[in-house]
Amino acid sequence: MLENTSRITRRAMQLKIAAISLAEDMRTGNFKSLYRGNGIEFMDVREYLPGDNVRAIDWNVTARMGRPFIKQYNEDKELAVFFVLDRSLSMLGGSQKNSKIQIASETAALILLASEHNAGANGAVFFDGDIQFACPPKAGRDTAMTILSHLDDYDVIEKKGSALGNALEGAAKMLRRKSLVFILSDFRAVGWEQPLARLAQKNDVIAIKITDPMDSELPDMGTLPFYDAETGKISVFPTSSKEFKTAWFEHNRNKNDYMKIFCQKHGVIPLTISTVEDPILVLSQFFSKISKN
Repeated sequence: MLENTSRITRRAMQLKIAAISLAEDMRTGNFKSLYRGNGIEFMDVREYLPGDNVRAIDWNVTARMGRPFIKQYNEDKELAVFFVLDRSLSMLGGSQKNSKIQIASETAALILLASEHNAGANGAVFFDGDIQFACPPKAGRDTAMTILSHLDDYDVIEKKGSALGNALEGAAKMLRRKSLVFILSDFRAVGWEQPLARLAQKNDVIAIKITDPMDSELPDMGTLPFYDAETGKISVFPTSSKEFKTAWFEHNRNKNDYMKIFCQKHGVIPLTISTVEDPILVLSQFFSKISKN
């Protein structure tokens, strides 16, 4: 099977050790509560110990035995991880050797392998101007490999535009229980705010913004035409103009600040990964920081 896979799959397989490390970071971070919960199957009772949750006390057994006992349950430790991946035309851009979609796909592959190592359920929705691929969360290697194989098709664009808002709405409807959701996008879209807020009401959401150095700083190359891949519009910009470069930088910073503030307001964790960064390093630092909070 691996002989027929392309860049993302081969790269992910090579980084299996890194994914195992990420798996442990995911389990020990703030998301560890998703592995626990109240459980659904009563198992037994045991004597109460200092620090136990008093709400778990079995009052009937306590009254009968004359000392406190608590209920024990078989815990459901299967964490559902869900990916919302942007494959619109703007994600094909990149000023360095990697495009935004390559970094997004590699990041998703690493998290997917980490989740699979934790024996979790995985699901995804990929989109460009429309929904390309959707898979509800399901445990098992077959599901993980299906998603992984679809990550390789990042150069297949079926429709212009960005259906980010629709993808977030679809994810909210598809997830029947609390899940850990990773959104990987450059967020060059409109109408994603309220769907994101609704998705975060019942799930733990991490919004990973994929960036490129040219998003904030342009090289001095004179007056150049810029092509908008989403709309087809061509604009001419004076890249050597100090005023224009400042305006370009400020515009990008304002967009980043807006997204960060919106995420924090609605309980979404924002994260940025650039096309010049190693996703392994960024994710490792991120999950390590989360585990210490």
